[in-house]
Amino acid sequence: MGSEPGRSVTSKVLCLLGAFTPSTPALTLTELAQRSGVSLATAHRRAAELLDWGALERRPDGRYQIGLRLWEVGSLAPRGLGLREHAMPFLEDLYEVTHENVQLAVREGTEVLYVERIAGRAAVRVLTRVGGRFALHATGVGLVLLAYAPADVQEEVLGAPLRRFTDETIVDPGRLRRVLADVRRDGYAVSSRQVTKDAVSVAAPVFGPDETVVASVSLVVQTDNARPHALAPTVRAAARGISRALGAPRATVRAYQNPTC
Repeated sequence: MGSEPGRSVTSKVLCLLGAFTPSTPALTLTELAQRSGVSLATAHRRAAELLDWGALERRPDGRYQIGLRLWEVGSLAPRGLGLREHAMPFLEDLYEVTHENVQLAVREGTEVLYVERIAGRAAVRVLTRVGGRFALHATGVGLVLLAYAPADVQEEVLGAPLRRFTDETIVDPGRLRRVLADVRRDGYAVSSRQVTKDAVSVAAPVFGPDETVVASVSLVVQTDNARPHALAPTVRAAARGISRALGAPRATVRAYQNPTC
């Protein structure tokens, strides 16, 4: 990305912060400048300000990384904070019952954003992390969030190329439409070996006070001997509990207990 004359200071600062990714969590000043499209001098000035405030930290090797102050501010985001606080007792119960990976996610645009995760010690390896993003069409939580997303979001996802993670990943839009209809009918989603060949995810929707789906909760278990449909009632029970804690109308929760469409 080249330098953009006329860009605001805010834009440059945000681009500096946006230069960090899960695969590049630490960057030199030169890399920061190149990735954010600002001059080296500008990157030096803004990085110094971010260091002073705590949004960036400097490692012993001189590379920059995201600072704890930024995490502290980010943790105050209402959609994540309130949801996590209400959900944690039910996520912990779900973990105690299964000792499998438990995940809580929301939809951010056309991606899944993970806001909480409890990892089982002997549970299957997962590729997700708190604060990480993933495709909507492949994961259990993603299928739930996509199934209950507005029509324009669904069309945007279905109209774009669907990334294949394994040979089980659903990349045919017509087939995906049918799967989403099944999710709405059954009240839960199963993603079997779509992200990694050794994992199956079972997910259910979490409703908010306005009767819309605001999140999804899931269990991720080992493919061998997995009985996803037997796990569905347990996952749905956790989702109902979170929905009630968030203030979802009783009628919505009752209807969700016995979906008919």
